[in-house]
Amino acid sequence: MIKAAYIHIPFCEHICHYCDFNKVFLKGQPVDEYLTALEKEIIITLSELPESKIQTVFVGGGTPTALNESQLERLCFIIREHIPFADRVEFTFEANPGDLSFEKLKILNNSGVNRLSFGVQSFNEELLKKIGRVHKAEDVFHSVEAARKAGFQNISLDLMYGLPGQTIAEFNETLQTAFTLETTHFSGYSLIIEPKTIFYQLMQKGKLHVPEEDEEAAMYEILIEQMEKHGYHQYEISNFAKKGFESIHNLTYWNNEHYFGFGAGAHSYLNGVRRSNYGPLKKYMTPLEEGMLPIIEENKLSEKEMWEEEMFLGLRKIKGVSISRFQAKFGQNPLEIFNQEIEMLINKKLLQISHNHIYLTKRGRFLGNEVFQAFL
Repeated sequence: MIKAAYIHIPFCEHICHYCDFNKVFLKGQPVDEYLTALEKEIIITLSELPESKIQTVFVGGGTPTALNESQLERLCFIIREHIPFADRVEFTFEANPGDLSFEKLKILNNSGVNRLSFGVQSFNEELLKKIGRVHKAEDVFHSVEAARKAGFQNISLDLMYGLPGQTIAEFNETLQTAFTLETTHFSGYSLIIEPKTIFYQLMQKGKLHVPEEDEEAAMYEILIEQMEKHGYHQYEISNFAKKGFESIHNLTYWNNEHYFGFGAGAHSYLNGVRRSNYGPLKKYMTPLEEGMLPIIEENKLSEKEMWEEEMFLGLRKIKGVSISRFQAKFGQNPLEIFNQEIEMLINKKLLQISHNHIYLTKRGRFLGNEVFQAFL
């Protein structure tokens, strides 16, 4: 049974220097036509798999809240009209600080949205400019306050470390400022330089200076320590929550469960098949005008690929991979299938086994990529 849906809104009012997600500048784009195409995709897809009751919907981008009020209202209507919600649903919208008018917040709240995820990244004004963000630190405070007034209790903030020119002290300062907002959830990501981004071009020219590896590791260590100190437990490599406020949607991915992906460039995992949509707007919308799904690629996973994904996705969780759940799902014992890999990683003190779970050691959290690659 498929319990999750991701919806991609590719429009942004500005492009951040590190972002490689599928996105376009909002101005002059066919937003209304895109929403029509999105509605068609949802209807066609769900007509093939009608039995699902969705427990988590995540609207990301791009910047979904860059839509104007009538477009935002229409988007919410499309979601509620065509996606069969379970009795209790985690319904998340991504937003930029300073982006949300009180009217937009009320539209979201009235539509049943109950979780907001703000892309904060830093509270340092100079750093925000350097990474291409247009909001100011004060916008974060105003946005969180307005969201609470509009009725939102479940609010997540994204923070970044390892940014150009960022110091360990500055990152710690950003954390201390963030804690004053007392939100329910935090995500903390290190900067990854992706191709086709402004930062990648600067790096190629030798004009991008990021912290050394040991400095970045020190920032991650501070992130873990300070989150724990302020009552946020780490439940995944990059995610921290007050008890009961873990992201159900993201746990869908790390538990390697099936999910719908709607919109330009969105990815789905349905009945053992991973598929992705066309990214460019025209290529996405044209097939839907003909009543066809805008799929660019489909890949039916072999049993071995499913085992591998169960391991490297599940090991992102602090609890790790449940041995009994793996056996129930695949009829195989992961300790037998991956005997050599697990033994090697235990010897390197990156993995451990206890209480029916295989999970990362604290050292393993710092060297996660080395662990995940061992299962590929």
